[in-house]
Amino acid sequence: MTAITCKSLQEWVYNLPMEWRILGSYGGSSPTCRMTSFLINGHLALDAGSITQALTLPEQRQIDRIVVTHSHLDHTASIPFLVENTFGEKHGGLEILVTPQVMQTVKLHLFNNDTWPDFTRIPNDFLPALRLRQIEPRQPVAINGLRLTPIPVRHIVPTHGYVVEDSDGAVIFTSDTGPTEEIWEVANQTPRLKALIVEVSFPSRLQSVADVSLHLTPTTLATELAKLTRRVPIYLYHLKPSCLEELRDELAGTRFPHPVEELRQDDTYRF
Repeated sequence: MTAITCKSLQEWVYNLPMEWRILGSYGGSSPTCRMTSFLINGHLALDAGSITQALTLPEQRQIDRIVVTHSHLDHTASIPFLVENTFGEKHGGLEILVTPQVMQTVKLHLFNNDTWPDFTRIPNDFLPALRLRQIEPRQPVAINGLRLTPIPVRHIVPTHGYVVEDSDGAVIFTSDTGPTEEIWEVANQTPRLKALIVEVSFPSRLQSVADVSLHLTPTTLATELAKLTRRVPIYLYHLKPSCLEELRDELAGTRFPHPVEELRQDDTYRF
C-alpha cells in the first residue's frame, strides 16, 4: 500500500472536482419547485432561497458561509430559518458574504427585529449567531478553498453574478439579470471555464414583464448567448413555476447559439 504524504494528499484534495448540489433551481416556490440555492463542496451556499427545505438539520450545520447575490426573497428566504436551526452549533456563527449595496438591504429588511430577530446581535454583539461580511465588486475573495469574484449584472436591485474558481477551473453563475455585458466579457476571458449557469425566467409572450423586471426570456437569452465566444456547457435556472411547461416547450423549440439544458433540482454536478 502506497503511503500518502501531506503534499500528495493536498494535491489530491485540490484536484477533486468542484461539487455543486442544486438545492433549488427555480424563480419561485411550489410543492415541486424550490427557490434558488446551491451548495458548493458541502460547506458553502451560493444564495439561500430554500436551504432549510432541501437539507437535513445535520447537513444544514455543515454550512459555514453563504454568499448572497442580491436581496430578493427567492435568494434569501431560508437564511433566517438556517440561523435559527444552527443557533449555538457554530463557533463564531454563520457568515453571510454580501456586496455593500446588499449589506444595507439585508440589515434594513431581513434582520431588523421586525421581520426576524437581529441575529447579528444575538446572543450578544461579541459572539453573534450571524456575521455579515462585506466584499467588494470585481475583487476576488478566498472562501472555503475557492476563489469567488462578484461581477455586477443588470437587475432591478443591486445584483452580482459570481465567478467561482478552484485550482482546476471555474464556473460562472449569472444570478438574476436582464440583458447585460460585463459578465459575458468576463466569461470570454476566464481561463479553464467549465460551465455557465444562466437565468431564464419567463416565456417570450411575457417579454414586457421580463423587460420591466430585468429578467430573460428565450428570445433575450438567445441574444445574450451570442455574446459568448466559448464552447462550454450552459445550464438554465430560475424558470418561473407558474409558466414552467410553457417555458420548457419554448426553450426546446428555440435555436440558441450554444446548446443549453435546464439545471436539475436535487442533482449534484461535478465540474
